[in-house]
Amino acid sequence: MSDLVRIAPGALIIGRPLPWDVYDADGHILLCQGYVIQTDSQLEQLFERGHFEPRVIEAPQEDTEVPGSDTESNPFASYPGYLHTLEQALAAIADSKPEARKHLQDLAYALEQACIKAPDSALALIHLYSVGPTIHEQIIFYAILCQLIARQFGLDEQRIPILTEAALSANLALVPVADKLNAFNKILSTEQRSVIRKHPQRSISALKAAGIDNDLLFTIIAQHHEQADGGGYPDGLSGADIRPESEILAMAERYIAMITKRAYRKRMNVTAARKLISSLADGTYRPAIPKALLHVLGEYPPGTLVRLENNEVGVITRRPLRARGPFVQAVFDPSANSYDTPRERDTSVQGFNILAIEEPDVMPSMDFSQMWGYNSETPPRN
Repeated sequence: MSDLVRIAPGALIIGRPLPWDVYDADGHILLCQGYVIQTDSQLEQLFERGHFEPRVIEAPQEDTEVPGSDTESNPFASYPGYLHTLEQALAAIADSKPEARKHLQDLAYALEQACIKAPDSALALIHLYSVGPTIHEQIIFYAILCQLIARQFGLDEQRIPILTEAALSANLALVPVADKLNAFNKILSTEQRSVIRKHPQRSISALKAAGIDNDLLFTIIAQHHEQADGGGYPDGLSGADIRPESEILAMAERYIAMITKRAYRKRMNVTAARKLISSLADGTYRPAIPKALLHVLGEYPPGTLVRLENNEVGVITRRPLRARGPFVQAVFDPSANSYDTPRERDTSVQGFNILAIEEPDVMPSMDFSQMWGYNSETPPRN
């Protein structure tokens, strides 16, 4: 195990799943990723005793054959590395360091591999951590959705890595203020609105200052707040003048905004978000892009909590497959008691049909890697 780092105050929030495993100073695991902190005293103890293992994501060299591993295809285990590498990449861009592009490319590659090998797990990552994500978490979610939407839309495979890099860097200029803006419950000032409207060009300027030179990357970022009906910014472009990559990024950002809690509004549940996405095919976007997102999500995206016909509550782990599913790991029995071990249910089977989406005030603690099959001898099924 590499050097452990103390958990900084503010890094963990009551009611949200732990983003990584927590260790004591000697490297003994205290709590698994997915455990939900319930009280202030628990939080204080973790800040006093807790450590985590920072990881850096690096793509394999072209001439290096890297054997597959459980971690490589497990987005939950890789999540700390995604966040750490993103922070490194954005810091390198802000400081105009030459390694900035490599960090972006490495992270884009890692997310691509996760979305190809484990799309259900990658989608679950988004929904399990969507209650109150930081700006860095939101950016990771944008990139994952861009990968999945782009393939469903039929975007040229060679353009997807650049789209992913755009998703990772388009909001660079907003990073210092994004979390404050999300927590702001008043009308935005003229200055705040100006910062928001200028962030695409400011992000592009920072990328150029770091020595990054890619016209497609810059165009995707510049246009990702334009709208097909001409109502976007900064140039009021419309229709085919807007690249599909830009609309895919905009669609990803919009969906994450829908399902994310803000100080000034509640988060939408998946059903309400899907209904709004359906309405966006009326001219705000190319109709095929909202449709692609709806297909990716399915009616019940992985990571969504649901109540079953037998009154069990569980989490969607896999989307439907060959007229079966979606599949659920039940975590609470019909009497609302926790199962010692989650139990898989095929919701196409009578008695296990889905009754409703559950929206608990506090997420139940879950071992994500175990629930998606990464801690067993049986490989995960996506």
